Amino acid sequence: MADTPAPTEPKPIVPFKPVILAHIHEDGSHTLDHYEARGGYAVAREHVGTTDPASLVKLVDDSGLRGRGGAGFPTGKKWSFLAKGTGKPAYLAINGDESEPGTFKDRHILERDPHQLIEGALITCWAIQSHQAFIYLRGEFILGYERLDKAVREAKAKGYVGANAFGKGFDITVTVIRGAGAYICGEETGMLSSIEGGRGYPKIKPPFPAISGLFKCPTIVNNVETIANVTHIVKNGAAWHRQWGTEKSPGYKIFCLSGQVNKPGVYEVPLGITMDSFINDYGGGLRDGKKMKAVIPGGLSAPVLTPDMVAKCTMDYESLAGLGSMLGSGGVTVLNEDVDLVDSIFNTMRFYHHESCGQCTPCREGTGWLEKLAHRIAHGHGRQGDLDLLGDVCKNMRGRTICVLADAAAMPMQSYLQHFRGEFEKKLHDPGLDEKARTFRDEFTATAKQATREHKAPSVLEVGLGMDRT
Repeated sequence: MADTPAPTEPKPIVPFKPVILAHIHEDGSHTLDHYEARGGYAVAREHVGTTDPASLVKLVDDSGLRGRGGAGFPTGKKWSFLAKGTGKPAYLAINGDESEPGTFKDRHILERDPHQLIEGALITCWAIQSHQAFIYLRGEFILGYERLDKAVREAKAKGYVGANAFGKGFDITVTVIRGAGAYICGEETGMLSSIEGGRGYPKIKPPFPAISGLFKCPTIVNNVETIANVTHIVKNGAAWHRQWGTEKSPGYKIFCLSGQVNKPGVYEVPLGITMDSFINDYGGGLRDGKKMKAVIPGGLSAPVLTPDMVAKCTMDYESLAGLGSMLGSGGVTVLNEDVDLVDSIFNTMRFYHHESCGQCTPCREGTGWLEKLAHRIAHGHGRQGDLDLLGDVCKNMRGRTICVLADAAAMPMQSYLQHFRGEFEKKLHDPGLDEKARTFRDEFTATAKQATREHKAPSVLEVGLGMDRT
């Protein structure tokens, strides 16, 4: 087994003002007039149809920009992998299916600054020589869809999108697609399956999308935040982007902060700042003077951190990997001393079981087992050996499926068991929980009998509650 990489030393923090989120709180920030008044589309107008596409790919690669959707793969390197000379069209697919719990950064871009995304998409299309960009949105993003759709129409009316973009002889079509609310469509190949009109089933890799993706054509898949960065990097240069962050995690990133903190919200900060600083200086610390119990650092699928780990953690890819977790989508959730972590992981397992597409047996069956076992323990009916069984199920899920949803469920469960096993052990046989379940069952039975005597059946809600709580 390879040694765990040591966390990289962050560079000194340069005074930082938000870049992507700089204008989202201004009135009308989502409109074309507002965007152009602050220089919008000037970078695309300068480079699309003019600048050597290969030089733009190299510029983005030199900047060190890494994918902001979760995996953190170098963006320019991904662009350079795009298959050429195939005789097939190349596509750009932008992932706005932001379904990772605890993550809400892309939603702000879509709702409050959609033209920033469109300009980045136009520059990217020219760089990879694609005439078609698809922007795929989470189905629940109603306002985001309405504003993005209007922004595309505004840009088309101005001649920025469509035939002969910017009058430079290069055609670029931008198509907005809404998903149907499936978490699995956030996985890049599941999203491609959905765009193609099929069920959101992830595809086996290789071949990777850059070789054979959308409609079996070369396709670049990038996150909304990633593409929004492109305009600023092309405008200001690679060195400008690298003045923040670390050597391997350069630049800035949008983080979402939620949980029991005083100032939850969306914050754009340089990569490499300490997590303590992020939680306390930006988030105002924990509410009501409570102590921290745990932190989920990168969306619900990221392995949990203990307070000791948080104290030595910097917010970059390498530091979190060195602690056995991941930066992921940047969704930071702070849990205080009052949180029941067994209930927390039970909710997590319910989510992943519900969202599994069912294509792969280890995921379809494994997420079900994890939910059932977590339910049993959380409700005081756990058995000796259940914790070891949880570990075995997780082990047999990881790395055995087409996509990483099985891993996304198994990794947090493994981390909770590793760091907070005592909380699970306390609940294995809790007579208090058994008594509460019996009391509720007796009350429900009495209600049902009374309803029967009155020739009235219990409601579906009552039956559902009875099943849930017992």
